[in-house]
Amino acid sequence: QLVESGGGLVQTGDSLRLSCVASGRTFSSYAMAWFRQPPGKEHEFVAAITLSGSNTFYPESVKGRFTMSRDNAKNTVYLQMNSLKPEDTAVYHCAATPGQHDSVWRLYKYRGQGTQVTVSS
Repeated sequence: QLVESGGGLVQTGDSLRLSCVASGRTFSSYAMAWFRQPPGKEHEFVAAITLSGSNTFYPESVKGRFTMSRDNAKNTVYLQMNSLKPEDTAVYHCAATPGQHDSVWRLYKYRGQGTQVTVSS
């Protein structure tokens, strides 16, 4: 089970930090990712992190503004979002899959319910 938190309503240029807590004993065996679903659109890849946390991956749309990290001792991943823009408005989901990370939503074995992020202009 994955439970996200930290969303909210902010203004352009503000920051937010999302958290996702995973249940289970094998968290460190799962690649983790964040996806988002803007209103009326498909899920978009936002960030991924390898098992140890040593490598992260981002699309160009958020690179340099978003940072993903993980704390395997706490079964938690984070998404630090800076310089937020109205186009970042979406429901943000974390996802987990055994082994290798991916950027495709449907390939993740476990997916959270999401947390709403709204950025006003």
